[in-house]
Amino acid sequence: MFREFADLKDKRILVVGLGKTGVSLCHFLTQHQAQVTVTDHKSKPELSAQLELVDGLPIKFELGSHSPKTFLQQDLVILSPGVSSHLKIFEYAKSQGAKITGEFEFAQGFIKEPMIGITGTNGKTSVARLIESFLVHSGVKAWVGGANDKPLTDYLRAPEKANVVIVEVSGFMLEHVDQFNPMNVVFTNLAENHLDRYRSMEDYVNAKRKIFKNTNQATTSILNADDNAVVELARDPAVQRGRIFYFSRKQALEPQIMNIGGAVNIGTDIKVRTGPEIEHYSVKDIKMRGRHSIENIMAAILVSREHGAKHEAIQSVIDSFKGLGHRIEYVRKVGGVNFFNDSKATNVHAVLRALDTFEENIILIMGGKETNINFEPLRAMIKRKVKTLILVGEAKERINRELGDFSECFLIGTFEEAVLIAYQKSRIGDTVLLSPGCPSFDMFDSYEERGEYFKEIVKKFN
Repeated sequence: MFREFADLKDKRILVVGLGKTGVSLCHFLTQHQAQVTVTDHKSKPELSAQLELVDGLPIKFELGSHSPKTFLQQDLVILSPGVSSHLKIFEYAKSQGAKITGEFEFAQGFIKEPMIGITGTNGKTSVARLIESFLVHSGVKAWVGGANDKPLTDYLRAPEKANVVIVEVSGFMLEHVDQFNPMNVVFTNLAENHLDRYRSMEDYVNAKRKIFKNTNQATTSILNADDNAVVELARDPAVQRGRIFYFSRKQALEPQIMNIGGAVNIGTDIKVRTGPEIEHYSVKDIKMRGRHSIENIMAAILVSREHGAKHEAIQSVIDSFKGLGHRIEYVRKVGGVNFFNDSKATNVHAVLRALDTFEENIILIMGGKETNINFEPLRAMIKRKVKTLILVGEAKERINRELGDFSECFLIGTFEEAVLIAYQKSRIGDTVLLSPGCPSFDMFDSYEERGEYFKEIVKKFN
């Protein structure tokens, strides 16, 4: 598709969605003299902040609704990742011959540098930032973007190019993949998520699977051997076309993985083999919380070694990297109670990882936007470790139906009240953990805003 758009001058292009991604697209496309129209279901007042960012650009706007006629007048329609490709207007436009793609697939077609594509239900950002740190500390210039960060189009607008482009790739971004062909694929884990967007778990998995669409003999895939769903995906013939490295925290897999290449964690040692020799890295001084952090480190080592990261630099980063905000982030200790902000935990798999980090006596705050995922996998962990469950937000009633019988449980009206009740119910030695298991969009604009508000409330406690 993209050969005909190598020269964008005078091409009629419709940008669907004026969020962060749409704004970046507008700047890139107008810079290359395309004829740009923007459509968004939100109204002009709702988009005032975004409109300021494109003020002065030669753009037409259709706000408040989408017009089928406009879609059929374009050379290309580009969807932002947050716009579902399952809407009827897109199906109609396609049936009438409209060319529709996603921002990620469009932008990657202009990138010549080696790309690392990282996908999975959780851990994408942490793995991406670890790879970046390993490479930068080794003198290799890296750029990171994609899901939950900078749109890939931002790289096209960057004044300097990198040696390696690291992309966090969500299922939303993969829906339109046709030509994306990264040098490395990293698959961190796979669990139920985004069932408000996908009709079934199978649809979600099929979207994720598309990251392997164009793998070949030059591709190295880095896969989690401890995740049965990822291992099942690895049986796909497309994956088998390239080299595979597995990583694992299971000692029983050490002989097999060390024979074919990969990484294994045993105690405080990580054994890595990407060539003839076995390398060792220590995690005894690790600053990141959660056993899953070691999985992220192993995946990042396997990728970064292929792109020139040095052993000494990798070890230095492992010893000093403190993790990212809103991911089992320590806030403070008040009256003998520790508070942790895990606002990024927007699905059940992430909550399980957070609970696995602590022993017991947890006051757990959950809830947020309803996404139709199943909370039952949390039952055993809730029963064993959570003394009080505080529920808030749009999904609180359903979470209560599925988990409320396995712990003392309270349904609360406001977020601030939920945090206050959690503190009141705590005792010396307890842990208050915000790990919502839901997106934030019922009460907040982002998980970051939710996490910052949690920290703000906690810091006011005497």
